Amino acid sequence: MNWTLEVVIVPVSDVDRAKKFYADQLGFTVDHDTVISDEARIVQLTPPGSGCSVVIGKGVVPDMPPGSLKGLQLVVPDLKRAHRELVERGVEVSEIQVVGQNPRPVPDPLDNVGFVFFADPDGNTWGVQQISSRA
Repeated sequence: MNWTLEVVIVPVSDVDRAKKFYADQLGFTVDHDTVISDEARIVQLTPPGSGCSVVIGKGVVPDMPPGSLKGLQLVVPDLKRAHRELVERGVEVSEIQVVGQNPRPVPDPLDNVGFVFFADPDGNTWGVQQISSRA
């Protein structure tokens, strides 16, 4: 049996500001924006090519303060290109960092060990790792 991770809830303080960041600056697709009531709204967004979406909203997760989710991670085949795109979209992103070393030869020296890091407007943190080929 396959167990797939499909949704991660990201706690935010301002749904419209977060939606703009994730859709316009990160390029996530807005799957739906559903207003349930004055106290409840759910916005689901999916990174390009991902099988897992993020959900932001109001009245979604009362016991997770905005900005409390740390260490979410995206994977891309070309970290230099991803970094350039984030910078062009106005995301405050770290420089490319090499974390560790590859135990075996890989096609690109950034594979598995190349990362950049950023935070959303509420302080939820993300890493982006390069993996262009898998063992």
